[in-house]
Amino acid sequence: MNRDQQQESKQPDASRLVTRTTVVATRKLLASHGQLVFGSGLIATILALVLSFLSLLGVLAFQFPQYLTTPELRHVYSVDLMRHLLFTALIVSGGLALGSIVIDNRRHINALAFIFVLAAVALGGSRVPVGDFPDHTPYIGADWFILDLLGSTTIFVLVEKLFPLHRQQPVFRAEWQTDMVHFAVNHFIIGLALLIVNLAIHRAFGWMANAGFQHVVQQIAFVPQLLLCMLVADLAEYTAHRAYHEVPVLWRFHAVHHSVKSMDWLAGSRQHLFGLIATRIAVLGPLFALGFDKTVIDMYIIVVGFQAVFNHANVSLPWGPLRYVFVTPDFHHWHHSSEDEAIDRNYAAHFAFIDHLFGTAVQTDRRFPEKYGVVGDYVPDGFFQQQAFPFRRH
Repeated sequence: MNRDQQQESKQPDASRLVTRTTVVATRKLLASHGQLVFGSGLIATILALVLSFLSLLGVLAFQFPQYLTTPELRHVYSVDLMRHLLFTALIVSGGLALGSIVIDNRRHINALAFIFVLAAVALGGSRVPVGDFPDHTPYIGADWFILDLLGSTTIFVLVEKLFPLHRQQPVFRAEWQTDMVHFAVNHFIIGLALLIVNLAIHRAFGWMANAGFQHVVQQIAFVPQLLLCMLVADLAEYTAHRAYHEVPVLWRFHAVHHSVKSMDWLAGSRQHLFGLIATRIAVLGPLFALGFDKTVIDMYIIVVGFQAVFNHANVSLPWGPLRYVFVTPDFHHWHHSSEDEAIDRNYAAHFAFIDHLFGTAVQTDRRFPEKYGVVGDYVPDGFFQQQAFPFRRH
């Protein structure tokens, strides 16, 4: 074998080695947890990898909007604003990745991030054209995933750092990977979930709808109608939630949500898909039957979305007497506690007074519990393991 042939045979080996090293380094990073140390270059690497991946996903959403965007969202947000956000993300992630490569900071991972940027640019970048497309196709909520991930991390991580309950708890705490998969799946399947929920609501609650009564409800002023909507929803939530705890076969599904052992903004994403869909049917069904105004329903969805994330957050704030009226992180953290006094307590999602009225509120002088999770810690880690858990023989 001559020298040229030897060099040619070594090139594939070198390429495979680089690929393998990049895969191993990236998997190691994604499997890790702990504190982020300023000055180590890790924060820049994470930002480069995340923003470059989301940028590539965003370009694909522009390329295939009928399959990768949520109809309810794309009719609301500004396409020009999305292009500006995409352009900014490409510049920031590309700059961070290239700078890290130059200074030899986690070179292989940042090279992968830069490849994501190049791929996004090659596919059109922020200027990718969007033509006419059908509006009623099956879809994956990639745009909803991107926007909610960026918005939630920006808002809630900042709040958790400004008003922390556990100051030493890292952003990337143990088992964050499992909850991030839950977060992604919950967003990607939004189209399928809405289809199932809408069909179930119309079949199960359609007979209850009365046009005359719905007209009366819609004549109520916006703010009191919103509060009434929240109260009706919370009474339905309370009933369903209590059933999850007190009916053994339902608890198998709900135990997945309670298996999280560290509370933060991402913890609420951990849910079994059956529970996710069943709860929405149970809560939205009565709202549909009563005929609340669409603007009220839209605002309610914003409120419930915020509370669902915020009440799981690693946050401690002085609420005073309001904590007896509204559900706050103080109140909901106790619901997730594995301590004896907290078992099967604090079911409400919006109004704490519901639990006080029904005698299911935790009675304690302490603001927060010390232990979280299910008693016995028997729910496995991992998204697919948790989806299979309720069907395993116990």
